[in-house]
Amino acid sequence: FPPGDLSGQLLAYVSLGPIFIIVGFVTLIIFKRELHTISFLGGLAFNEGVNWLIKNVIREPRPCQEAHSAVGTKYGMPSSHSQFMWFFSVYSFLFLYLRMHQTTNARFLDLLWRHLLTLGLLTGALLVSYSRVYLLYHTWSQVLYGGVAGSIMAIAWFAFTQEILTPLFPRIAAWPISEFFLIRDTSLIPNILWFEYTVTRAEAR
Repeated sequence: FPPGDLSGQLLAYVSLGPIFIIVGFVTLIIFKRELHTISFLGGLAFNEGVNWLIKNVIREPRPCQEAHSAVGTKYGMPSSHSQFMWFFSVYSFLFLYLRMHQTTNARFLDLLWRHLLTLGLLTGALLVSYSRVYLLYHTWSQVLYGGVAGSIMAIAWFAFTQEILTPLFPRIAAWPISEFFLIRDTSLIPNILWFEYTVTRAEAR
């Protein structure tokens, strides 16, 4: 973007969203050591692998290669940023509304923060996707197909986690190596945020 382009500068920072998310995941795993969170990060890594594979099969160039000669790969279809963000957003949406059940004593507030968080996730995915076009890293079609691929991958990985991995989590958590590293399984707890809140309050008293 040209000097003085405030929108370009802001969108350049927005496009760093995937990096912030990865750092957040690593931090969360270090402190929480929860199997579903580890699975979520594994899904993101698998999604990136699929993106790399598709790019090297299609081999569609970026719209302005000379402007970004230092970029990691010269191929742009589909956009990895867009695919990453839409995987993260769609998976988080499914987790919020299908995995994390409502609390009985605060239904309105419970739904309100879920809706607000979903709106934030959608806004973040749209902004990152738009930034890739604005900054000439991708075309609209590359961003669109990245979003579609990420969304499909998120649905598939969520179903795989729920149907295949989740039943195995209790056994994995019981492994000696899991106990050594304090890895835990919270998949049977309906609302982990509410559970941790009530347990912490009770322990503090």
